[in-house]
Amino acid sequence: MNPTKPKIQSILFVCWGNICRSPSAENVMRQILENSELNDVLCDSAGTISAHQGNPPDPRMTAAGKRRGLPMTGRARGVTQSDFERFDLILAMDRSNLEDLKHMAPNDAAQAKIRLFCDFCRTRDAKEVPDPYYGGAHGFERVLDLLEDGCEGILEHLKDC
Repeated sequence: MNPTKPKIQSILFVCWGNICRSPSAENVMRQILENSELNDVLCDSAGTISAHQGNPPDPRMTAAGKRRGLPMTGRARGVTQSDFERFDLILAMDRSNLEDLKHMAPNDAAQAKIRLFCDFCRTRDAKEVPDPYYGGAHGFERVLDLLEDGCEGILEHLKDC
């Protein structure tokens, strides 16, 4: 643990509708944390829009996740102002989500918590997690590959904090 870095105790994953990428990231991260000594880190997900409020993860994403042993739990919700206080790290799936979050952030301290998810990828060179909603089954698998890589990188980052 690094005494100069603030300890991260909560992570919010954010995409557009909160039915594909961000709930999948939440489920991947929870599974990784359950198998680590950091299983007390809070994980949640939200969307920059509220159009899918209350919906479970997309059935195609759920099927892809379950093939990898993920529970794929959660219900879509929009980002709230209290999220900027509640979460220590807020991870945007793409640059559009990043810009939306920066505009929503109430102050500089909140903006400092916002980062791109792919900043934590270790083996993949993607800069953004692509939205698989309008693509085929391969897109959901690619997203899960990126999420698994990035979440392993997040775990390393958490251990460093």
